[in-house]
Amino acid sequence: MADDPAYSDDMPATGTFDATFRARFAELVRLRRDVRRFRPDPVPEEILREALNLAHLAPSVGFSQPWRFVRVEDVARRERVAASFRRANAAALAATAPQDRALYARLKLEGIREAPVQMAVFCDETTQTGRRLGARTMPETRAFSTVCAIHTLWLALRAHGVGMGWVSILEPQVVARVCDAPEGWRFIAWLCIGWPEEPHAQTPELERLGWERRLKLDDLVHKL
Repeated sequence: MADDPAYSDDMPATGTFDATFRARFAELVRLRRDVRRFRPDPVPEEILREALNLAHLAPSVGFSQPWRFVRVEDVARRERVAASFRRANAAALAATAPQDRALYARLKLEGIREAPVQMAVFCDETTQTGRRLGARTMPETRAFSTVCAIHTLWLALRAHGVGMGWVSILEPQVVARVCDAPEGWRFIAWLCIGWPEEPHAQTPELERLGWERRLKLDDLVHKL
């Protein structure tokens, strides 16, 4: 980040943070929710730039930095993505267990038309940055690295009160064509970004609506 004075190698870093910071960070993580309902108010460019700068500091295998962010402002392109969602969502609804279909049909799963900022995120699986260090045996770690950048972006935006929603019910090849993605770029996420229409809640919406419950941590941590 040499071009950004906010990220200087000369800045001191103690590596420790006080209890107040840790408590606020825990609050930030709990309040990072998937937002689907947005106000139309624009998001200031300086907030987006700051959040993207922080996302660009995410860990990546072999320091490959494979994330590629594509901001889609063209209305016609956005509409093609919205149409892709409608097709994919209809197929998902049809494949849902009969007893869950009524609840699924009531879920709002995207904000493609409402959110003022729309962004596709790709992983450049052909990048030579990092010289494939760590990715020869597990090439999928480049995609994992891209997800780390997305999560960092999510937290950075939330710290400003800006919401983000990750839309995955899409046809990847269609989105790649909409974004003129080069061959070798793998579609990872479509992000809807904007000011939330309602206050952030610590409990995920899908949990509040009864779609799923949070698992117990002890059931997910194994010892050998």
